[in-house]
This record gives sequence, C-alpha cells and structure tokens, in this order.
Amino acid sequence: MKPVVGLTGGIACGKSTVASMFADLGVSVIDADDLAREVVEPGTPGLQMIVDEFGKGVLDEAGGLDRKKVAEIVFGDEEARETLNAIMHPLIGAAGAEHIKAQQDSAAPYLLYEAALLVETRAYEAFSALIVVSAEESLQRLRLIARDGYTAAEANARIDSQLPLERKVAVADYVVTNNGDLKSTRAQVAAIHEKLVARFTSKEWA
Repeated sequence: MKPVVGLTGGIACGKSTVASMFADLGVSVIDADDLAREVVEPGTPGLQMIVDEFGKGVLDEAGGLDRKKVAEIVFGDEEARETLNAIMHPLIGAAGAEHIKAQQDSAAPYLLYEAALLVETRAYEAFSALIVVSAEESLQRLRLIARDGYTAAEANARIDSQLPLERKVAVADYVVTNNGDLKSTRAQVAAIHEKLVARFTSKEWA
C-alpha cells in the first residue's frame, strides 16, 4: 500500500487550494469533505442515522442533507457535535479506506488525504507525514467574510472555535504558508512534493 500523507490547516487557510496544487503534480487527493457528502447521500444509512438523531429539519427540499442547517445545530453545542462526529467519523473512515485502496495505481509514490480535523482527532498519527496549511489570522477572517458571507464577529467565532493554528503547525512535518501569493504557495508545494517523493522512493522507506 502506498503511504498516505495528511493535509490539514486552519479554517480558510486554503487547504483545497494547496490540495489542487499537489493534484497538478500527479498526486491523488482524497478529500474528507467529499467523503462526508458521499456517506450521507439520499438513500444511505448515514443520512438516515442523522435524520433519526436530529430530525427531518436537517433535510433540504429535495430530501438531501442541508449541511448548513446541521452546522448551525452543532456549532456551539458540544454534545450535538460529538453525536454527529460519532455518526460521521466511522463512515468517513470506511469510505476513505476504500478510496485509498482504489488509488494504488496513481502516478505519485504517495497519496494525499485532505481533512480539517486531523490534529484535533489525533488521526494524523496514522499517516506517514503531515502537511499543515497556515495563513495569517487577518487573512482567514477576510476569506471567511468573502467566501461565506459572515460578519467579522461570526468569522472570529469560527476561528476561535478551532484548535489554535500554532498547535497544528507544532505537529506538522511540513508547513505551507498560504498568505495569498499563489506563486509562493505553489513553490512551497513543489518543494515539499520533491522531498516526499525522495522520502517514499528511498531504500530506507522500501
């Protein structure tokens, strides 16, 4: 099995932007957010479990999961969030394992697994390496306001609800600083990719 490298970072730091740069270099990316959508598609046991727990109010008009409504329910409610995580994490883990198995013929000697909570859940310990994407807090705030339509206070609340970024950086093997200069970000990604290819094709790793 190919080694899997975790990719995480703070909210609005640009994890997806960085992941797409790795994909441009031939690395297969497994996105936990995509998996989270996959396991609650209409007709899945995952969706039924969430409806059973939180009620039909979490569904949109088409019968799919309204992720924004779920986010509103669990934000600031620790018990509700733990309940949701207890449903979602095993489903996402199983789906992730299937995707990892399916990507063994990809071009690069490693796979990338992108997820928001790798450090919080200590899931990063199971990966062969960890990349953390960081950005200045002022930029995180501006991106949240522009991307999600939050007020400054709402953006600050989202940032404050997360594990401090420095705690994630402290356990990282590699850090990508994504402060808006995409040329710089791409250069950092290329350098990390080069190191990972060398590491995972070395005799020591084999």
